[in-house]
Amino acid sequence: MKSDIILERLMSLHPKIIDLTLDRMMRLLNLLGNPEKIIPPVIHIAGTNGKGSTQAMIRAGLEASGDICHAYTSPHLARFHERIFLAGSIIEEIDLANYLSECEKVNGNTPITYFEITTCAALLAFSEKNADYTLLEVGLGGRLDATNVIDQPKITVITPISIDHQQYLGDTLAEIASEKAGILKRNCFAIIGPQEEEALAVIEARAYEVGATCKIYGQHWHVWEENGRLVFQDENGLLDLPLPKLIGAHQIQNAGIALATLRYLGKENVSFEGAMLNADWPARMQRLKKGPLTSLATDAEIWLDGGHNKAAGYALSEALSRLQSRKLFLIVGMLNTKDVAGYMQPLLSQSKRLYGVSIPGEAATMTAKETVDVAIDVGFEASVSENVESAIKEIIKQDQNARILICGSLYLAGNILQKNS
Repeated sequence: MKSDIILERLMSLHPKIIDLTLDRMMRLLNLLGNPEKIIPPVIHIAGTNGKGSTQAMIRAGLEASGDICHAYTSPHLARFHERIFLAGSIIEEIDLANYLSECEKVNGNTPITYFEITTCAALLAFSEKNADYTLLEVGLGGRLDATNVIDQPKITVITPISIDHQQYLGDTLAEIASEKAGILKRNCFAIIGPQEEEALAVIEARAYEVGATCKIYGQHWHVWEENGRLVFQDENGLLDLPLPKLIGAHQIQNAGIALATLRYLGKENVSFEGAMLNADWPARMQRLKKGPLTSLATDAEIWLDGGHNKAAGYALSEALSRLQSRKLFLIVGMLNTKDVAGYMQPLLSQSKRLYGVSIPGEAATMTAKETVDVAIDVGFEASVSENVESAIKEIIKQDQNARILICGSLYLAGNILQKNS
């Protein structure tokens, strides 16, 4: 049985009412023999922005020192298999199909969400394959996220928190931080990335409540860029390293979180340099260099980014400012659950011209017209495009040497990576 057929069937098990709870997870994991209790030591990562990039850098650092890693992330971009790294490689189709099939068989027809049952499949896979570490990225929130079933993680990590997913996590930064801080466990060790004061106060209160030991950015460790290098400092001394392979000031912060994590794990220079130089994370300021889309614009640059909230807009704007000067055009597609204006506003300093597109196959997509209307209100010169290909062709008519950024959603990014493969 192919994994995509099983995944399609699993969608039908979704509860009629969407609620965040661990009850369904604990029931199925118990029936599976509690694989979460026997997986390799867990590095559990929550936050609003930078979870995936931070995980990629931690994994690159661990692998550079010879460690073997399992890793779990979401959402996927082109194929579901991307969510599960099994002993250092994307899970094979036969393994994915077998683990999904086992979870489906054990679960029966009992309601469970798609994310929950696929997380169970990942944990089952991790329990049956040797590795040195398991990197688990939270899907949504933290306290009631399906990944939050590990009693004693080796280390927990909280990346910067900002406003997102208000319909599930709360309307204020403090409410959202409370959900994210739910991954802190009694007597665990935690690395805390840069936070606004309101969020940090909540995290520190939760840490005190459960007796977690925190190493906090700005208090226990520091990271900055100096003379084209990354400098990291903590109580163990100073590191002078290459800038991260991933572009942008926000990646300096993410690199600091990764380095603080690797320091706690007792790693050395080969690991630190590996984290900087070897990390790959698709659709985070990714340059597309070949494929059908690039053939439409042979003299242009085409970039792809999946950020989709206000904080991501600011981070993206700063990353763009680091590139050599070139006229920039934006192709934007977003979901109607996002703060579209908040995302677009920071990008206005980098480009005045925007093309709105709908995201193919996504029920919650903004229409191209809705996207354009918001963009005009923000201050862009904006036009509706039938699709990304049409937008690229129109841009090339104006400037064959353009820099084109396709952005606004991981779902749009995934669609682009499929098309351009």
